[in-house]
Amino acid sequence: MKGKPDLLNWLILALLSLIWGSSFILMKRGLESFNAMQIGSLRIFITFIVLLPVALHHIKKINRYNILSLIIIGAVGNALPAVLFPAAQTRLDSAVAGMLNSLTPLFTLLVGISLFNRKATWHQVAGIILGLTGAAGLLYRGDFTFDVAGLLIVLATFFYGLSSNQVTRIKGMNGLVITSLAFFFTGPVAGINLLFTDFSNVAASSDWIRNLGFIIILAVFGSAIALVLFNILIIRTSPLFATTVTYMAPLVSTMWGASDGEIITSSMIISVFCILGGVYLTSRGKRPSLIKAELTNEP
Repeated sequence: MKGKPDLLNWLILALLSLIWGSSFILMKRGLESFNAMQIGSLRIFITFIVLLPVALHHIKKINRYNILSLIIIGAVGNALPAVLFPAAQTRLDSAVAGMLNSLTPLFTLLVGISLFNRKATWHQVAGIILGLTGAAGLLYRGDFTFDVAGLLIVLATFFYGLSSNQVTRIKGMNGLVITSLAFFFTGPVAGINLLFTDFSNVAASSDWIRNLGFIIILAVFGSAIALVLFNILIIRTSPLFATTVTYMAPLVSTMWGASDGEIITSSMIISVFCILGGVYLTSRGKRPSLIKAELTNEP
């Protein structure tokens, strides 16, 4: 039964923060040899292969009631962001990409309210605002200039919000099954795209094997394992609580950025506390106040 997040839910959230906070530096390394489309296609296809045995075992669970949600989760919630993020990182630092990713809970809440007839309490809204304020503080560098690359991540976070709400519409499946079946639709498309991709520039890169290894780690941990945990967390709590991982992941991506030569300032530390405060406020309260338990197709 859904209720206040318990210790296990918080542990899953912390693990997801570590995995996804590290994914931005992995994409950065991958971009040293591969382009954004190649990274996205490899990530989706490798995840598809890893989860294929599970998908084949549960393929009979696909029906006319859940097929659209599974396609949306696979294509909109995973395939498109897998390309949009590395595309943005051709112009943005990995830490900045992680910071912008904290927009996801805002879009999750807005999509839930506008499309799924869901409700949020005042402190959950306040938590999102506080978390976004902290993310903006991390992003601010004294002379903020808006880059079109940032729009790619904003679009990706909107897709995440739409996908997270779709997970709650699927009945009778756990997080592992939902993830595997979602990639069952997008994995073959990614594989076909790889067949027609020119890898000549990749072969010319001296470190392409090492960077391919980073992409494989990104796919196995950042997609296959993390998405299973993420969907489990959505089912155990709510889309809004689960997506607060994007408030905590910037802490990890910022530390990776610092290890890669980026500077951490006192304003960043203050912003971190704002983010943690936002996570606390967003997770407060009973779940029925956030998501109507009586939704007919909610598991």
